[in-house]
Amino acid sequence: MSTGRTGVDAALRLALEEAYKTSSSGDVPVGAVVLDPDGEVVGAGHNEREATGDPTAHAEVLALRAAARRLGRWRLNGCTLAVTLEPCTMCAGATVLARIERLVYGARDDRAGAVGSLWDVVRDRRLNHRPEVVPPDLVDPALSAECSRILTEFFTHRRVR
Repeated sequence: MSTGRTGVDAALRLALEEAYKTSSSGDVPVGAVVLDPDGEVVGAGHNEREATGDPTAHAEVLALRAAARRLGRWRLNGCTLAVTLEPCTMCAGATVLARIERLVYGARDDRAGAVGSLWDVVRDRRLNHRPEVVPPDLVDPALSAECSRILTEFFTHRRVR
């Protein structure tokens, strides 16, 4: 997978596929994938907090864990993390600690986003590692809109119940 716009968009499409896997669990539809430097998927995850009762079962954490297992190392240098929603503080911190090279996300989270919306954990100059960030305005607008739409539909449906 290329490092240009096409590669970024392809990674985000894969994350969207993961997000749709939450439809029956009642989890917030967020998906994430980790790609190795060659663009191969080495980890994937979708929110499983409701399904597992685990407060740390965020899509990003699950994808990072899967990538570390597959690669046999916790340092994910050269890897890209693509996620449908801007990471929270826990997931932004995990991204930094895993040494992810690039973080791509499809929708901003004004309530809990830690990659520029509410906080900016991943670009804090006091940290020893700062991934490149590809925000929603640098991805295909249709993909960014879909990332937002699935969340809006989820919460709209939840309020109607």
